[in-house]
Amino acid sequence: MELFVPAKIKAHSLTGRITFRLLDDSFRAVRRNRGAAGIDRVSIKMFEANLFENLCSVMADLKDGSFEPKPLRRHYLDKGNGKLRPLGIPAVRDRVAQEVLRRLLTPIFEPLFHDASYGFRPGRNCHMALTQVLKHHEAGYQVVVDADIHGFFDNLLHRIIMQAVAAQVADGNILNLIEKFLRAGVMENGVFKPTTVGTPQGGVISPLLANIVLNHLDWQLQERGYRFVRYADDFVMGFEKAADARRMLVDLKDRLAKFGLALHEDKTRLIEFGRLPALRRQQRGERRLETFAFLGFTHYCGWTRDGRFIVKHKTQSKRLTRKLTALRQEAWRHMHAPMAEQQRWYASILRGHYGY
Repeated sequence: MELFVPAKIKAHSLTGRITFRLLDDSFRAVRRNRGAAGIDRVSIKMFEANLFENLCSVMADLKDGSFEPKPLRRHYLDKGNGKLRPLGIPAVRDRVAQEVLRRLLTPIFEPLFHDASYGFRPGRNCHMALTQVLKHHEAGYQVVVDADIHGFFDNLLHRIIMQAVAAQVADGNILNLIEKFLRAGVMENGVFKPTTVGTPQGGVISPLLANIVLNHLDWQLQERGYRFVRYADDFVMGFEKAADARRMLVDLKDRLAKFGLALHEDKTRLIEFGRLPALRRQQRGERRLETFAFLGFTHYCGWTRDGRFIVKHKTQSKRLTRKLTALRQEAWRHMHAPMAEQQRWYASILRGHYGY
């Protein structure tokens, strides 16, 4: 049985849709997202200094199939608790090319994506996913499985990614370009490391490729009648009975194995997250609030000391701490700036955190 069912009509002529206008719009998107330089140390500002020539060069290489991505620059993001998340920072030229790919592929795959998928999609955001989680709870699905895929972006097989894209796209030049980005490798401390598996976090195209692969899993879960909310590789599932949730976990492990993936045993939890489970805990003399974390919010469910039953979520304070820790080097540079500039910098971080 094929893991990805090919479309009856595939997209053939995507290369022909690459125009200077598309390149220019893609660069503007890269500039808005800012970001550091890649291994070639060419910043966005430096790339823009000769924008017309650079975009023409990228367009010519993309069209004739000669485009060769540079290795990613390794950067580690502090996740807290002594853990680091490896990021791969592409060169600005490569980010522009990836944005071109993203804009070509999104109209093809977006109509196919499941409604329960909220991550990195136009018109969707984290708050919509959080709202849907609470709606499932209110509808009576009060047993929650907080699922975590072990090292999704690091362990996803290139073969699986290419099969998922090729099921809808027949343009060989575009498929070859995607594979080149997947195999571009990483430079870490001056040493080149090949990438034979995974889609590095930090690339413009990585979230879309993740959605393309996991969309197949979404529809499988739909066929089984499961209620779920997914944001990239992070998802929460709701059930009416704990026995159904346990059966699903066995089923999910088997389905993920077909993608070369596995659940993170330590981070995947089954939680009885409802009024009756909370009442049973209260009758046993337990006063704790049952919680789980999703998209930077801690979800609470339980009975308070004054006898009220609550279901709510609030932002995790450690989220801001992690962000400030990750930016400590930039903060050091701002320490010697005028006070007004320091205030503007810190205010932008705090405003984004509390706005979220």
